[in-house]
Amino acid sequence: MKFNHAEDTIQLSPLWQGERFPDGRPKVPSSVLARLSRITLEEAWGPLWSRGYLYQFEGDLKIIHPNKVMVGRAVTAVMVPKRPDLHDTLLRYGHEQEGRQGFFNQWVIDSLQEEDVVVIDMFDKIYQGTYVGGNLSTAIAARTKTGGAVIWGGIRDIQQITQIEDINVYYRGSDPTAIADVTMVGMNVPVRIGRAVCLPGDVVLGTPAGVIFIPAHLAELTATHAEKSQIRDLFGFTRLSSSTYTTAQIDAPWTIEMWHDFLQWFATDPAAIPYQHLTWEQELEEARSNESCGPSGSVRL
Repeated sequence: MKFNHAEDTIQLSPLWQGERFPDGRPKVPSSVLARLSRITLEEAWGPLWSRGYLYQFEGDLKIIHPNKVMVGRAVTAVMVPKRPDLHDTLLRYGHEQEGRQGFFNQWVIDSLQEEDVVVIDMFDKIYQGTYVGGNLSTAIAARTKTGGAVIWGGIRDIQQITQIEDINVYYRGSDPTAIADVTMVGMNVPVRIGRAVCLPGDVVLGTPAGVIFIPAHLAELTATHAEKSQIRDLFGFTRLSSSTYTTAQIDAPWTIEMWHDFLQWFATDPAAIPYQHLTWEQELEEARSNESCGPSGSVRL
Protein backbone atom coordinates (compact mmCIF):
# COMPACT_ATOMS: atom_id res chain seq x y z
CA MET A 1 0.00 0.00 0.00
CA LYS A 2 0.95 3.65 -0.32
CA PHE A 3 -0.10 6.64 1.73
CA ASN A 4 -1.52 9.55 -0.25
CA HIS A 5 -1.37 7.75 -3.61
CA ALA A 6 -2.29 10.12 -6.46
CA GLU A 7 -3.61 7.43 -8.83
CA ASP A 8 -6.01 6.13 -6.18
CA THR A 9 -7.26 9.64 -5.43
CA ILE A 10 -7.86 10.35 -9.11
CA GLN A 11 -9.89 7.13 -9.40
CA LEU A 12 -12.10 8.30 -6.53
CA SER A 13 -13.16 11.50 -8.32
CA PRO A 14 -13.76 10.74 -12.02
CA LEU A 15 -16.48 13.41 -12.32
CA TRP A 16 -13.99 16.19 -11.61
CA GLN A 17 -12.65 17.60 -14.88
CA GLY A 18 -10.53 20.48 -13.61
CA GLU A 19 -7.04 21.03 -12.23
CA ARG A 20 -5.61 18.67 -9.61
CA PHE A 21 -2.92 18.81 -6.96
CA PRO A 22 0.14 16.58 -7.39
CA ASP A 23 -1.46 14.18 -4.87
CA GLY A 24 -4.44 13.77 -7.20
CA ARG A 25 -6.97 15.80 -5.23
CA PRO A 26 -9.36 18.01 -7.20
CA LYS A 27 -8.26 21.64 -6.97
CA VAL A 28 -11.49 23.59 -6.77
CA PRO A 29 -10.55 27.17 -7.73
CA SER A 30 -10.01 29.71 -4.97
CA SER A 31 -12.64 31.92 -6.59
CA VAL A 32 -15.26 29.19 -6.07
CA LEU A 33 -14.15 28.72 -2.45
CA ALA A 34 -14.62 32.47 -1.90
CA ARG A 35 -18.14 32.29 -3.34
CA LEU A 36 -19.01 29.31 -1.13
CA SER A 37 -17.76 31.16 1.95
CA ARG A 38 -20.66 33.61 1.54
CA ILE A 39 -23.49 31.08 1.46
CA THR A 40 -25.43 29.40 4.23
CA LEU A 41 -25.32 25.72 5.09
CA GLU A 42 -28.93 25.26 3.97
CA GLU A 43 -28.16 26.88 0.62
CA ALA A 44 -25.33 24.38 0.12
CA TRP A 45 -27.40 21.45 1.34
CA GLY A 46 -30.30 21.93 -1.09
CA PRO A 47 -28.60 21.22 -4.44
CA LEU A 48 -26.71 18.25 -2.95
CA TRP A 49 -29.82 16.68 -1.43
CA SER A 50 -31.80 17.08 -4.65
CA ARG A 51 -29.05 15.21 -6.55
CA GLY A 52 -29.01 12.23 -4.19
CA TYR A 53 -26.12 13.30 -1.93
CA LEU A 54 -27.95 12.59 1.31
CA TYR A 55 -25.03 12.02 3.67
CA GLN A 56 -22.91 15.17 3.41
CA PHE A 57 -23.79 16.99 6.65
CA GLU A 58 -22.77 16.47 10.27
CA GLY A 59 -23.79 18.84 13.03
CA ASP A 60 -22.85 16.99 16.22
CA LEU A 61 -19.51 18.73 16.63
CA LYS A 62 -17.99 21.33 18.93
CA ILE A 63 -16.43 24.39 17.33
CA ILE A 64 -13.41 26.44 18.39
CA HIS A 65 -14.73 29.65 16.75
CA PRO A 66 -18.53 29.17 16.62
CA ASN A 67 -19.21 32.32 14.59
CA LYS A 68 -16.43 31.83 12.05
CA VAL A 69 -17.13 30.24 8.67
CA MET A 70 -14.49 27.79 7.41
CA VAL A 71 -14.03 26.85 3.76
CA GLY A 72 -11.31 24.70 2.19
CA ARG A 73 -10.35 21.59 0.26
CA ALA A 74 -10.38 18.31 2.19
CA VAL A 75 -7.24 16.35 3.07
CA THR A 76 -8.53 13.15 4.67
CA ALA A 77 -7.22 10.37 6.88
CA VAL A 78 -8.62 7.31 8.67
CA MET A 79 -7.36 6.19 12.08
CA VAL A 80 -8.15 2.86 13.76
CA PRO A 81 -7.41 1.42 17.21
CA LYS A 82 -3.84 0.18 17.54
CA ARG A 83 -3.09 -3.39 16.58
CA PRO A 84 0.67 -3.88 17.17
CA ASP A 85 1.60 -5.79 14.01
CA LEU A 86 -0.38 -3.47 11.73
CA HIS A 87 0.82 -0.38 13.60
CA ASP A 88 4.50 -1.27 13.43
CA THR A 89 4.30 -2.27 9.76
CA LEU A 90 2.62 0.95 8.62
CA LEU A 91 4.71 3.26 10.77
CA ARG A 92 7.91 1.61 9.54
CA TYR A 93 6.71 1.73 5.93
CA GLY A 94 6.01 5.46 6.15
CA HIS A 95 9.39 6.17 7.70
CA GLU A 96 11.54 3.88 5.58
CA GLN A 97 9.74 3.73 2.21
CA GLU A 98 8.18 7.19 2.00
CA GLY A 99 10.63 9.20 4.08
CA ARG A 100 8.01 10.51 6.49
CA GLN A 101 8.89 11.84 9.93
CA GLY A 102 7.15 11.75 13.28
CA PHE A 103 3.77 10.19 14.00
CA PHE A 104 0.83 9.56 11.66
CA ASN A 105 -0.98 12.81 12.42
CA GLN A 106 2.17 14.79 11.61
CA TRP A 107 2.39 13.12 8.18
CA VAL A 108 -1.02 14.50 7.25
CA ILE A 109 -0.37 18.01 8.52
CA ASP A 110 3.02 18.14 6.79
CA SER A 111 1.22 17.56 3.46
CA LEU A 112 -1.16 20.52 3.73
CA GLN A 113 -1.44 23.27 1.12
CA GLU A 114 -3.04 26.70 1.33
CA GLU A 115 -6.84 26.58 1.71
CA ASP A 116 -6.82 22.94 2.86
CA VAL A 117 -8.90 21.49 5.69
CA VAL A 118 -7.84 18.34 7.58
CA VAL A 119 -10.72 15.85 7.83
CA ILE A 120 -9.99 12.98 10.20
CA ASP A 121 -12.01 9.89 11.06
CA MET A 122 -10.67 9.24 14.57
CA PHE A 123 -13.49 6.71 15.32
CA ASP A 124 -14.85 9.16 17.92
CA LYS A 125 -11.89 8.62 20.23
CA ILE A 126 -11.26 11.43 22.70
CA TYR A 127 -9.18 10.00 25.57
CA GLN A 128 -5.74 9.52 23.98
CA GLY A 129 -7.46 10.48 20.73
CA THR A 130 -6.38 14.12 20.62
CA TYR A 131 -5.40 14.55 16.98
CA VAL A 132 -4.13 18.11 17.37
CA GLY A 133 -3.04 20.41 20.15
CA GLY A 134 -1.51 23.86 20.18
CA ASN A 135 1.59 23.01 18.12
CA LEU A 136 -0.12 21.11 15.30
CA SER A 137 -2.97 23.63 15.13
CA THR A 138 -0.38 26.37 14.72
CA ALA A 139 1.17 24.31 11.91
CA ILE A 140 -2.23 23.96 10.25
CA ALA A 141 -2.70 27.72 10.39
CA ALA A 142 0.76 28.35 8.92
CA ARG A 143 0.27 25.90 6.05
CA THR A 144 -3.39 26.49 5.13
CA LYS A 145 -3.67 30.23 5.92
CA THR A 146 -7.48 30.09 6.06
CA GLY A 147 -8.24 26.38 6.54
CA GLY A 148 -8.61 24.26 9.63
CA ALA A 149 -9.68 20.81 10.75
CA VAL A 150 -12.71 18.54 11.18
CA ILE A 151 -11.92 15.76 13.64
CA TRP A 152 -14.30 12.94 14.56
CA GLY A 153 -12.36 12.56 17.78
CA GLY A 154 -10.50 14.68 20.29
CA ILE A 155 -8.21 17.69 20.58
CA ARG A 156 -6.14 19.15 23.40
CA ASP A 157 -4.73 22.58 24.34
CA ILE A 158 -8.04 24.30 23.65
CA GLN A 159 -6.95 27.47 25.45
CA GLN A 160 -4.06 27.75 23.01
CA ILE A 161 -6.06 26.82 19.92
CA THR A 162 -8.72 29.45 20.62
CA GLN A 163 -5.99 32.08 20.28
CA ILE A 164 -5.34 31.06 16.65
CA GLU A 165 -7.63 33.34 14.65
CA ASP A 166 -6.70 32.18 11.14
CA ILE A 167 -8.29 28.72 11.34
CA ASN A 168 -11.27 26.91 12.77
CA VAL A 169 -11.48 23.44 14.30
CA TYR A 170 -14.54 21.19 14.55
CA TYR A 171 -14.15 18.32 17.01
CA ARG A 172 -16.04 15.87 19.23
CA GLY A 173 -14.42 16.51 22.61
CA SER A 174 -11.27 17.49 24.47
CA ASP A 175 -8.85 15.74 26.79
CA PRO A 176 -5.41 16.60 28.22
CA THR A 177 -3.92 13.26 27.13
CA ALA A 178 -1.69 13.04 24.06
CA ILE A 179 -2.57 10.93 21.03
CA ALA A 180 -1.80 7.22 21.58
CA ASP A 181 -2.81 3.69 20.61
CA VAL A 182 -4.04 4.64 17.12
CA THR A 183 -2.87 3.74 13.61
CA MET A 184 -3.47 5.52 10.32
CA VAL A 185 -4.67 3.08 7.68
CA GLY A 186 -5.44 5.55 4.91
CA MET A 187 -4.52 9.05 3.79
CA ASN A 188 -6.58 10.88 1.20
CA VAL A 189 -9.17 8.12 1.14
CA PRO A 190 -12.94 8.24 1.77
CA VAL A 191 -13.72 9.02 5.41
CA ARG A 192 -16.83 8.97 7.54
CA ILE A 193 -17.49 11.92 9.84
CA GLY A 194 -20.49 10.90 11.89
CA ARG A 195 -23.23 10.35 9.31
CA ALA A 196 -21.39 12.22 6.54
CA VAL A 197 -18.98 10.98 3.86
CA CYS A 198 -16.02 13.06 2.70
CA LEU A 199 -13.67 12.42 -0.22
CA PRO A 200 -10.26 14.02 -0.69
CA GLY A 201 -10.68 17.33 -2.50
CA ASP A 202 -14.28 17.86 -1.38
CA VAL A 203 -15.01 21.43 -0.37
CA VAL A 204 -15.48 21.59 3.39
CA LEU A 205 -17.95 24.28 4.47
CA GLY A 206 -17.97 24.75 8.23
CA THR A 207 -20.71 26.93 9.71
CA PRO A 208 -22.18 27.56 13.17
CA ALA A 209 -24.66 24.74 12.41
CA GLY A 210 -22.05 22.13 11.51
CA VAL A 211 -20.05 20.91 8.53
CA ILE A 212 -21.11 19.99 5.01
CA PHE A 213 -18.86 18.26 2.47
CA ILE A 214 -19.48 19.45 -1.10
CA PRO A 215 -18.23 17.11 -3.87
CA ALA A 216 -15.65 18.93 -5.97
CA HIS A 217 -17.57 18.44 -9.22
CA LEU A 218 -20.64 20.09 -7.66
CA ALA A 219 -18.85 22.99 -5.97
CA GLU A 220 -19.43 25.65 -8.62
CA LEU A 221 -22.99 24.50 -9.26
CA THR A 222 -23.68 24.72 -5.52
CA ALA A 223 -22.24 28.24 -5.37
CA THR A 224 -24.33 29.36 -8.34
CA HIS A 225 -27.52 27.80 -6.98
CA ALA A 226 -26.98 29.47 -3.60
CA GLU A 227 -26.13 32.88 -5.06
CA LYS A 228 -29.23 32.86 -7.26
CA SER A 229 -31.32 32.06 -4.21
CA GLN A 230 -29.66 34.89 -2.26
CA ILE A 231 -30.10 37.60 -4.87
CA ARG A 232 -33.69 36.61 -5.61
CA ASP A 233 -34.40 36.83 -1.90
CA LEU A 234 -32.89 40.34 -1.78
CA PHE A 235 -35.10 41.42 -4.67
CA GLY A 236 -38.11 39.80 -3.02
CA PHE A 237 -37.47 41.66 0.24
CA THR A 238 -37.39 45.02 -1.55
CA ARG A 239 -40.59 44.35 -3.48
CA LEU A 240 -42.41 43.01 -0.43
CA SER A 241 -41.33 46.07 1.57
CA SER A 242 -42.79 48.35 -1.11
CA SER A 243 -45.94 46.16 -1.41
CA THR A 244 -45.23 45.70 -5.12
CA TYR A 245 -45.93 41.97 -4.87
CA THR A 246 -47.61 39.69 -2.37
CA THR A 247 -45.81 36.87 -0.60
CA ALA A 248 -47.76 34.41 -2.74
CA GLN A 249 -46.42 36.05 -5.90
CA ILE A 250 -42.83 36.04 -4.63
CA ASP A 251 -42.99 32.40 -3.53
CA ALA A 252 -44.72 31.14 -6.67
CA PRO A 253 -43.02 30.74 -10.06
CA TRP A 254 -42.43 34.27 -11.32
CA THR A 255 -44.26 35.65 -14.32
CA ILE A 256 -42.42 37.12 -17.29
CA GLU A 257 -43.31 40.60 -16.04
CA MET A 258 -41.79 39.85 -12.64
CA TRP A 259 -38.65 38.50 -14.29
CA HIS A 260 -38.29 41.68 -16.35
CA ASP A 261 -38.71 43.72 -13.18
CA PHE A 262 -36.07 41.61 -11.46
CA LEU A 263 -33.59 41.86 -14.35
CA GLN A 264 -33.90 45.64 -14.45
CA TRP A 265 -33.30 45.76 -10.69
CA PHE A 266 -30.44 43.25 -11.03
CA ALA A 267 -28.71 45.45 -13.62
CA THR A 268 -28.92 48.67 -11.62
CA ASP A 269 -29.14 48.03 -7.87
CA PRO A 270 -25.85 48.20 -5.90
CA ALA A 271 -26.90 45.14 -3.87
CA ALA A 272 -26.62 43.04 -7.04
CA ILE A 273 -23.05 44.03 -7.91
CA PRO A 274 -21.41 40.93 -6.29
CA TYR A 275 -23.75 38.70 -8.34
CA GLN A 276 -23.14 40.09 -11.82
CA HIS A 277 -21.43 36.89 -12.97
CA LEU A 278 -24.80 35.11 -12.83
CA THR A 279 -26.94 34.55 -15.92
CA TRP A 280 -30.68 33.98 -16.11
CA GLU A 281 -31.47 32.55 -19.56
CA GLN A 282 -32.65 29.20 -18.20
CA GLU A 283 -35.01 30.82 -15.70
CA LEU A 284 -36.47 33.10 -18.39
CA GLU A 285 -37.03 30.15 -20.69
CA GLU A 286 -38.83 28.27 -17.91
CA ALA A 287 -41.03 31.31 -17.22
CA ARG A 288 -41.95 31.58 -20.90
CA SER A 289 -42.76 27.88 -20.96
CA ASN A 290 -44.96 28.21 -17.87
CA GLU A 291 -46.84 31.15 -19.36
CA SER A 292 -47.52 29.24 -22.56
CA CYS A 293 -49.54 26.73 -20.52
CA GLY A 294 -52.82 27.15 -18.70
CA PRO A 295 -53.37 26.53 -14.97
CA SER A 296 -53.78 22.79 -15.54
CA GLY A 297 -50.60 22.60 -17.58
CA SER A 298 -52.42 22.48 -20.95
CA VAL A 299 -51.07 24.62 -23.77
CA ARG A 300 -52.91 27.92 -24.20
CA LEU A 301 -54.60 28.30 -27.60
